[in-house]
Amino acid sequence: MKFYIETYGCQMNVADSELVAGILVREGWGQARSMDEADVILFNTCTVRQHAEDRVLGRITSEARRKHAKPHLKIGILGCVAQRLGNSLLTDYPMIDLVVGTDQYLQLPRMLSMLDNWGARDSVETNPKQLYFDAHPLRQGRHSGFVTIMRGCDNYCSYCIVPHVRGHERSRITEDILMEVHHAGKGGFKDITLLGQNVNSYSYDGVGFPELLVRVNKVPTIRRVRFITSHPKDLSDVLIGAMAELDKVCEHIHLPMQAGDDTILQRMNRGYTSGHYLGLVEKLRAAAPGIAVTSDIMCGFPGETEEQFQRTFDLMEQIRFDYAYTFKYSPREGTAAADMSDQVPEEVRLERLNRLIDLQSRITTEVYREQIGTVKEVFVEQTSKKSDEELSGRSRDSKIVVFPGHAGRISDFVKVRITEASGWTLRGEALDNE
Repeated sequence: MKFYIETYGCQMNVADSELVAGILVREGWGQARSMDEADVILFNTCTVRQHAEDRVLGRITSEARRKHAKPHLKIGILGCVAQRLGNSLLTDYPMIDLVVGTDQYLQLPRMLSMLDNWGARDSVETNPKQLYFDAHPLRQGRHSGFVTIMRGCDNYCSYCIVPHVRGHERSRITEDILMEVHHAGKGGFKDITLLGQNVNSYSYDGVGFPELLVRVNKVPTIRRVRFITSHPKDLSDVLIGAMAELDKVCEHIHLPMQAGDDTILQRMNRGYTSGHYLGLVEKLRAAAPGIAVTSDIMCGFPGETEEQFQRTFDLMEQIRFDYAYTFKYSPREGTAAADMSDQVPEEVRLERLNRLIDLQSRITTEVYREQIGTVKEVFVEQTSKKSDEELSGRSRDSKIVVFPGHAGRISDFVKVRITEASGWTLRGEALDNE
């Protein structure tokens, strides 16, 4: 029997899909190369915004036709949508056979065996303390890899569904993380990203996140270390110092600002002010000159006035993020913000979002053009999507770089001189003769 996983959403979902693949392969399942040859199709889902949830449910509905052509085929839904909607999915979407929450993937083989008769549909409740001590991810054909260091979130930002579907924070055993990083490196994954909803709050048996970075930096099988996501309220001077001093820790941080108005930040329950956030960016740039700072920005939060939106706009212009993911507020049932009475009209949210997109596009173009003439170490990950005679990789400051080369250099580290900036991609030429 073969399974196929289609993944939506964040890096944590990608890592979870690799975890699920590892669990199933360990239990004797085969991994299908496409949906066409699968006996079970699993959709790992995202619910952070309504659009993401609607998209994946529409996608699942469109695959119902496969069950007519292949009667024994089963469809399962994993992840955050499964956790949020639970058994109602089995009622509302008759093509779904399995519903598995974010912390119950170890039970998936049992659930599939119960479906061996291809009869009763099934769902399972979450285990809020699950850390998957005895499960190992099956990494999927890339040369950079994710290692989950903690699960869940305790921040309860008023707009965010994540704590409701991912549970409370719990950190993995430090030695287990180091062992996984080591084995990932031995498997060819030289560029490692440590994952958590809030990596800054990692804590296990007296080891905090800065100390974890120090220990990961010593793992000999890897060349680069990244991490995501950092919460501004927990970004300490010690962590900033570690980032500046540790040679394998890359010069990039993703630091969600969300808004530039203090009243909106307070209503969001973010735990910092715009001034504090700006101070963090200044400390980062002083400690690690050239560091790339990226962010998440939201507009149209309940009660946001034009003046408050303008403060966000102005702070983005002042900070000049290398790039930023911009979103309009999306009400999520069960969050505090969804019940606020002063919801901003959709057309206003969309208009403000378009202004943010235009601003960040201009800034990113300017920042990337400033890279022309610099030399970057690029970790080659694949051939270019547009030409087999070009390679694509990522620099230490997390920029995509394309340059002429052959596929034999995939997984190499190459010095590249930047000659052109096009959109959110840099182009250049290798400085060696290979």
